[in-house]
Amino acid sequence: MKKDIKSMLPSELVESFKSIGEKGYRAKQVFSWLHRNVKSFDEMTDLSLGLRDKLNEEFYISGLEVANKQVSSDGTIKYLWKSGESTFESVFMEYKHGFTICISTQVGCKMGCVFCASSIGGFIRNLTASEMLDQILFSQDDAKKRVSNVVLMGMGEPLDNFDNVIRFIELIREPKGLNIGARHITLSTCGLPAHIDRLAQYGVQLSLAISLHAPDDDTRSMLMPCNRNTGVKALIGAADSYNKTTGRRVTYEYALINDVNDTVEHAQMLVDLLKNTGSHLNLINLSKVSESEFLPSSKENVDRFSQILLDNRISFTTRRSLGSDIDAACGQLRRRNKINGLMGCD
Repeated sequence: MKKDIKSMLPSELVESFKSIGEKGYRAKQVFSWLHRNVKSFDEMTDLSLGLRDKLNEEFYISGLEVANKQVSSDGTIKYLWKSGESTFESVFMEYKHGFTICISTQVGCKMGCVFCASSIGGFIRNLTASEMLDQILFSQDDAKKRVSNVVLMGMGEPLDNFDNVIRFIELIREPKGLNIGARHITLSTCGLPAHIDRLAQYGVQLSLAISLHAPDDDTRSMLMPCNRNTGVKALIGAADSYNKTTGRRVTYEYALINDVNDTVEHAQMLVDLLKNTGSHLNLINLSKVSESEFLPSSKENVDRFSQILLDNRISFTTRRSLGSDIDAACGQLRRRNKINGLMGCD
């Protein structure tokens, strides 16, 4: 079978090229071409025709099709990509510091968070490193803008696809590739303590964001079934260890859900949980999913919750909502296309 050349690291390419009788430096040329998003080996005009024929025999170049695209009034672009029979999403956003892309790491999700559209329909498969990379390359080509920040916060649980995610991160950090520094990469997880420990040992200073969404086991286990196997204390312990190992401050994501996790009692428990961690908290207004009973918090509840955090000097921001008019929450566009019969099955 042909090899997925875009998922290969430069050192692996060099060895592959040597095995077919080619010089190692040719591999570096090809790597650079791939990260300029060429669609075929014939576009690599500084390679001989003979080498291009060899490459066509040994490798294939991955690619994505735009199955659907929505553009928000604020400029945010949501893409529904098709790769083979699978569909998944990414979101292209503009901030003051540049352009950020939020990518998916899986088709569907195993975690079963009850307020998330990505879990509806269950888990299909892991994405390859090339499929993650292609979300950046094809979005850049379409938007005519260069990405400066990458967030692994789309469909799926990144740490459940650990090896492919780490390979993807290594690829985009390569100087001959996109050359995106580790501090410009954020990995968001629902909280798998053993995998967070493994990520800390990986030794790259990524920004870690943990989807917390509740400060107590009862509420969090109801919202996020993955909590039943570990518990909030173990999660906070793993996050603290990550901070000490990498020197990177951990961010906690907290989606405010009306009368579920936004009470005075929840706010006080959250203060007690985070007050000595040195972490930062992102308050998020829940994105409404039609199949879910949960609603965004009322303004009164948000204001009351925020005031308790302020009074206790908890570092937090209220995240600016982008793309609310284009199904920007994870999984919504994919789900809507499947419901409307616009896409085939995964």
